[in-house]
Amino acid sequence: MQTLTAPDLATWLSDKTRDNPVLLDVREPWEFQTCHIDGSLTMPMNTIPDRLSELDAEQPIVCICHHGMRSMQIAVFLEQNGFTQVSNLIGGVHAWAQQVDNTMPAY
Repeated sequence: MQTLTAPDLATWLSDKTRDNPVLLDVREPWEFQTCHIDGSLTMPMNTIPDRLSELDAEQPIVCICHHGMRSMQIAVFLEQNGFTQVSNLIGGVHAWAQQVDNTMPAY
């Protein structure tokens, strides 16, 4: 599993020469409604095993949660299930709100 900082992810998303990754937000629905990175796919952590077929194992995926712990668990799970381009957003949406988008609500 690779790791990304919030500024590194922002750079990737703004780079028009690179394909955007799937931004896999594994938080609960109420958390996603509170704040999220634009373009994120919401798939709560506990639903991932049953929804694994909805994800492309060949596509880059960045796992996102509140502070980076749940998403790290999901990133490991994805790798164990054959996903090869998985990254974890260090510090989660909290880091994104602090380092990239200070207009994002924090909780």
